[in-house]
Amino acid sequence: MAKKGEARQRITLKCTVCDEENYRTEKNKRNTTERIEANKFCSRCRKVTPHKEEK
Repeated sequence: MAKKGEARQRITLKCTVCDEENYRTEKNKRNTTERIEANKFCSRCRKVTPHKEEK
């Protein structure tokens, strides 16, 4: 049996405009193999911008 939380990994979301690392979250690497992209608020840009998962 797999251990609890073994498939989950911590990721960082980075602003595509100013490259500021703003958010840390988790994702299941078995279910979601592609990179996450979401519209989030960037405190440096002071507006909602696309954030992509960092390597």
